[in-house]
Amino acid sequence: MKLIAMTTPTFFVEEDQIITALFEEGLDILHLRKPETPPMYSERLLTLIPQKYHKRIVVHDHFYLQEEFGLMGIHLNERNPNEPHDYSGHLTSSCQTLEEVKVKKRFYDYVVLYPVFDGISPSSMQAGFTPEELRAAEKSHLIDSHVMALGGVCEENIRAVKKLGFGGAVLLGDLWGRFDVRHNRDYREIIQHFIKLKKLVD
Repeated sequence: MKLIAMTTPTFFVEEDQIITALFEEGLDILHLRKPETPPMYSERLLTLIPQKYHKRIVVHDHFYLQEEFGLMGIHLNERNPNEPHDYSGHLTSSCQTLEEVKVKKRFYDYVVLYPVFDGISPSSMQAGFTPEELRAAEKSHLIDSHVMALGGVCEENIRAVKKLGFGGAVLLGDLWGRFDVRHNRDYREIIQHFIKLKKLVD
């Protein structure tokens, strides 16, 4: 099962160092999601991440970055629902219902289903599916290696993500919540936590 990290929506000073360290520890894919931010900031972040990891980055905005930096691919969502006219590379998409997964899965390299569990922070979304619905989707092979789980994925439930047959777990709040961008400079807790999650699913 792949481990995927999604960035926070805002930029911060140590971000490139943390992302690089996560890749060094075995992060499979990074989703670069920075809604409503100038493209120059994404460009700067990408120049600070070693080029050898660019092929593992999927971008949610400013799709021209995919070609310019040789990124893995682009991700479509409600904000950016259409790929560029002549694009034929790696393509992923968001899904909020199992019906969406059924319709979209055959057209994309993978889809990201959310919210699978209750969000980590108080303002996060609540789980959109019951455990019974997820087990039924796995049993019918609707959930498979082409479906990634997002929303509330943490140490307590990451094994369940694997058991349900998801192809990957998307880490967000459980990862970045361990680093206070205003006060922290030492990001070892994030890296150690990621290593622990990786051991749980390997």
